[in-house]
Amino acid sequence: MILNCKKWKLFENNLKKREKVNISNNFKIINALYKEAIELKILPMKNPLEGLDIKIKIAKVVNNVSTIA
Repeated sequence: MILNCKKWKLFENNLKKREKVNISNNFKIINALYKEAIELKILPMKNPLEGLDIKIKIAKVVNNVSTIA
């Protein structure tokens, strides 16, 4: 649990400044995740539109939270 948000933000910002973006490493990670999804038979999806109506309802609720509060 994060108790001091300001301290955490400072830590994150310093970490971002120190670490360089490694594009080749990022592509390796994405390729590994893609291969794992194929092995788990998550991709390719049998029916890509399945559950879309529920996702749209959730998106509408989430997008309206700031206007309600």
